[in-house]
Amino acid sequence: MMENFYLFVLMCILLIILPGPDTAIATKNTVTVGKIGGLKTALGTCCALLIHTSAAVLGLSAIIVKSALLFSVFKYVGAVYLLYLGIKTLWSLRKKEEAATVNMNTKSQFENTSCFKQGFLTNILNPKVAVFFLTFLPQFVDSGSNTFIPFLIMGITYTVLTSIWFLLYVYLINQISAFMKKPKTQNIIEGITGSILIGFGIKLALEKSHN
Repeated sequence: MMENFYLFVLMCILLIILPGPDTAIATKNTVTVGKIGGLKTALGTCCALLIHTSAAVLGLSAIIVKSALLFSVFKYVGAVYLLYLGIKTLWSLRKKEEAATVNMNTKSQFENTSCFKQGFLTNILNPKVAVFFLTFLPQFVDSGSNTFIPFLIMGITYTVLTSIWFLLYVYLINQISAFMKKPKTQNIIEGITGSILIGFGIKLALEKSHN
């Protein structure tokens, strides 16, 4: 049985709005591709959260967290992917001036189709999300009670709140797109985003397993 559901919702909101890799990817794709890119990224993130929810409900997350090997595998794969996205973002800044208009249009179309994948992989490959679900959710469940239904409800609630936040966030970024999409502004945002993703990748790689 769940306890303090409203407190859980409040804590979720505070945690969701904190900047992280998911927000960085959503920002980059909204600015460079447009509103549809940001929404596809958010959809990918939410689909990954549903998988994390299912894993928590079925106990798979607990196995990953308790297994140093599995945790390390997910950690390093996720770290490499974040580093790849960060380096790719920074590298694209150098190639922009060299690219022709036709090539840029083609690149934008490619980014549009890969936004969902970027959002999905960034979240699903982050073992810290599994750690979050297994350490945060139990705090709102009665000791000794069956966790299946409460975990399911809380996981879905967290995913819904995340989707609402990203809808508002992407809409806001898109509304000020005239400023955000100026070449100079866009380059600054992409540079910052790339650096943040690399930073998150390094931080994730150094993350210790929770035994």
